[in-house]
Amino acid sequence: MKIQNKQFGEIEFEQNSVIKFDEGLLGFEELKQFLLISEKDGFFFWLTSIDQPEIIFPLFSIKLLNEELKPMESVEPFGIVKLDKEPQNITINLKAPVFIDQDNKIGYQKIVENEEYPVDYPLFTNN
Repeated sequence: MKIQNKQFGEIEFEQNSVIKFDEGLLGFEELKQFLLISEKDGFFFWLTSIDQPEIIFPLFSIKLLNEELKPMESVEPFGIVKLDKEPQNITINLKAPVFIDQDNKIGYQKIVENEEYPVDYPLFTNN
């Protein structure tokens, strides 16, 4: 199978690599099938819609920000990243993480009801 988008060009994939989101993502509930793409030595993952390949969500593994947030069994939490030309303006959404079970190829998004997890958490600091 193949999809095409401006960011990655033509992407060839097998059906068994498709991650299914039964409820879609917030604001994109109609999109149910995605590919999780990573770049060698890259910081980000790219959650790419199969139904609308131009819709791509940059993701960052939350466990890299906080070691206490370990994956539950095979489910790993990711934050959707808001990219910016200036690194200090790049933020990650910790309030509504995306959970992906790569073994079973399923995913879901959940709003965290904890004030410690903001929508716009700075990913990079000037320390």
